[in-house]
Amino acid sequence: MAVYRRILLKLSGEALKSEKDIFDFDKVNQVADVIRRIHDMGVEIGIVIGAGNIWRGRQGPSAHMDAVSADQMGMLGTVINCICVADALRQAGMDAVVQSAVDMNRFAEPFNAMAARRHLSEGRVVLFACGTGNPFFSTDSGVALRAVEMQVDAILMAKNIDGVYTADPLKDPDAKLIRDITYGDALKQGLRVMDASAFALCAENRVPMLRVFGLDDPENLIRVMEGSDIGTFVHP
Repeated sequence: MAVYRRILLKLSGEALKSEKDIFDFDKVNQVADVIRRIHDMGVEIGIVIGAGNIWRGRQGPSAHMDAVSADQMGMLGTVINCICVADALRQAGMDAVVQSAVDMNRFAEPFNAMAARRHLSEGRVVLFACGTGNPFFSTDSGVALRAVEMQVDAILMAKNIDGVYTADPLKDPDAKLIRDITYGDALKQGLRVMDASAFALCAENRVPMLRVFGLDDPENLIRVMEGSDIGTFVHP
């Protein structure tokens, strides 16, 4: 029995890549199979995917690009990732729909909150591309916005680290895992699991739960849905 009825799953783009290629299709298909199993539990699933396997917006300014252009490239990267994962989900037997915050009718439906909720209630997996559709907002802000619009029970943030830490555990050996924290305290402490605007949006709209955990083992998605306390709980 799943502990959440409707979720928004945030996947990092890096979770889809291999050491050499932007897609590791064994990983993509493994993630799709786990999502199918969650779907079979009766869970309604929305997905947001980052573009880190293709492009990070902050790469642009470091190369003296205009920040708007750099962020637009990142948004297009999320479309590529959503199309890839949607195809894997269909091959795994699910009905998947890509909705984009930027109109590109040949590739995706234009985002519409009411249509997306209907897709979810009718059993389709909805993948939300292009973040908020605006530069200067990270994918995290897109996750928070879509979570509020879809009225989800929880955001599941599957990352390349196993939870929220007091500091970057890859840089600070003394960083400690935080098991439970409020949105407000996460904002005050400047924790970087989501950006400040995303935390603020979750706090103001009282998104019931944000779960942060590692995707090194895709089975962690199943464990979280079955009630495991792995990772970090962030809440109002």
